[in-house]
Amino acid sequence: MRFKLRQMEVFRAVMLTGSMNGAASLLCISQPAVSRLIAYTEQSLGLKLFERVKGKLHPTPEAQLLYEEVGSLFEEASRIDEFARDLATNPQGTLKLCSSPSLALNFLPPVAAAFLKAHPQIRLTMRTTLLADMALELLGRKAELAVSVLPIEHPNLVVEPFAQGRMVCIVPDGHPLAASSVIGLAEAAAYPLVLYARQIPFGQLLAAAFEQAGVEWRARADIERAELACALVRAGVGVAIVDQFSVGSAGWPGTVVRPLRENIPLTLSLVRSRFDMPSRQAQAFVAMLKSHAAR
Repeated sequence: MRFKLRQMEVFRAVMLTGSMNGAASLLCISQPAVSRLIAYTEQSLGLKLFERVKGKLHPTPEAQLLYEEVGSLFEEASRIDEFARDLATNPQGTLKLCSSPSLALNFLPPVAAAFLKAHPQIRLTMRTTLLADMALELLGRKAELAVSVLPIEHPNLVVEPFAQGRMVCIVPDGHPLAASSVIGLAEAAAYPLVLYARQIPFGQLLAAAFEQAGVEWRARADIERAELACALVRAGVGVAIVDQFSVGSAGWPGTVVRPLRENIPLTLSLVRSRFDMPSRQAQAFVAMLKSHAAR
């Protein structure tokens, strides 16, 4: 192997810091040792990796391409290192979970709390992921289990629907619509609207509902995350239509949640890689999640 792991480490350090001195400090070695290893790497690979322009180090296009590959390798190495440390300090393991952003606001935290209380030796790693990136998280083994608020299709994923929901309307406290028990799209559209951007899945779902109801789409503000919609509504920008899971049963302070007259359904799904069997901790979490959804 002409490009050895130590060479990769030093090359990555130079790319990260932008200088030989910076790489030496990062790796706790001498600057001449870094320079020698970079020179040897260029010679052994037959590639010019860096150019000096007015005393500053500039990576070549080849170095940029190589850095992308080396970065992926070090991410995987870090994951393995973390896994090894978990085995030593936490023999019962880790559950790596990702979810749609809106589910992490109100729906999943109570399940996570109950799970960690019941399994104190398990470490939970939880992150939010956009629908478009969910397959990469699971197939790249950055997460073992995903919880999605919208349908996802992929030949290498196992998708299990487990709960139903719908879109709701949120209005500021004291707003004229707050007195209504149910709000229609046409009624909401009489006021400034805070809506999901049309290019994202939630926006596409809402746009189809507006078209079916014969209501003109006029957004005062385009958003991509439900918490931003809630903040704008609370600040008096307008009324918003979001998924029910992002606001929960109590809603956000300063806002009122009302059901929509038009039914815009949502299907929550459990998602995992087809190539991996779920761990015991994942199965335990799923059982708690389904129980929570049923309640």
